[in-house]
Amino acid sequence: MSVAALLGAISAVGADGRRGGFSRHGFDSADMELRAWFTEEAARRGLAVETDRNGALWAWWGEPGDDAVVTGSHLDSVPGGGAYDGPLGVAAALVAVDLLRERGFTPNRPLAVTVFPEEEGGRFGLACLGSRLMTGAVGTAAALRLSDPDGVTLADALASAGLDPAHVGRDERALSRIGVFVELHVEQGRGLVDLDAPVGVAHSILAHGRWRLRFTGEGNHAGATLMADRRDPMVPAAGLVLAARRAATAIAGSRATVGRIVPVPGGTNVIPSTVDLWLDARAGDDLRTRAVVAEIEAAARELAADEGCAVTVTEESYGDAVVFDAALREELSGVLGGVPDLPTGAGHDAGILAAHVPTAMLFVRNPTGVSHAPEEFASDADCEAGARALADVLAHLAR
Repeated sequence: MSVAALLGAISAVGADGRRGGFSRHGFDSADMELRAWFTEEAARRGLAVETDRNGALWAWWGEPGDDAVVTGSHLDSVPGGGAYDGPLGVAAALVAVDLLRERGFTPNRPLAVTVFPEEEGGRFGLACLGSRLMTGAVGTAAALRLSDPDGVTLADALASAGLDPAHVGRDERALSRIGVFVELHVEQGRGLVDLDAPVGVAHSILAHGRWRLRFTGEGNHAGATLMADRRDPMVPAAGLVLAARRAATAIAGSRATVGRIVPVPGGTNVIPSTVDLWLDARAGDDLRTRAVVAEIEAAARELAADEGCAVTVTEESYGDAVVFDAALREELSGVLGGVPDLPTGAGHDAGILAAHVPTAMLFVRNPTGVSHAPEEFASDADCEAGARALADVLAHLAR
């Protein structure tokens, strides 16, 4: 079966009629349907599927064991995301297994395809949640208290999915089995387009994090409250969006994005009492990322004071820059005939695992350069090229 056919089979799951694209979030109905789809496809290939204590799925070719070659990605999406971010890596891994069997290959090391849950953080607000839990990068108690917009906690969602919240947390057994991890992903940018290459190897990931800023003022009537009498938290929140753009522009290679704003109570004719907004900031290293955020925080406090409001800043997640294992990177590039080596501004489960096990990533060309949006794309030919490249890499590592 082709990568395109596998992706086509799930093209209606989580389709978002309002935003466009797909909204598939950890342990919601769409995600559960995708997990069942993966389990069925793995079983069709004779792969034995198990679910670990943090909800990651593992499909084993042969007996599970230590020093395994592991590949895979995620199936969840951002709100209104594209069709390829995550599912491409899972579908390509399944096709790679097909290709290796067609070649008559039998791995001499344990080999597994894995699916990490809630990589995007679209439901519970913490990106790479499954891999962070596995590695202990997030505390168990804090993670279980995370809640979605409807007030459902992660503990509740796990229990509804048939998982025991009491078992969540760092998983030494799962980690000890991974000898090497390779994640294939659609490129989230135009590097491979400009290099005219269908497949590349990831060099590094920018330092990045998420912060919530809460501006607090005085809720009041939109018509009865004079402009001079207002303490409107939307005013500093609006200014903060522009301040974030200025701060990121001033530091080379950095990015700052406000992608979500939530006013309370949220009425058209109501001055809000509070406004929450979420900042995503990234740069090439910890020092520059922290500098961008410090500049934005200073602007937030000044803007709030000017309007007679207060502001609090809460760091919700952070990851320093990741440089993937150089020897492994060069080895895989050589296996693939010297494909390009390029950085990415996007976070991945592979980036979380890189601090614990040898890790690499393959990218598949995205001709639009667009990701986290419905316009995200990879041609069928490039998807198949990615699956063949992944098969070559797995054969080399598991020989």
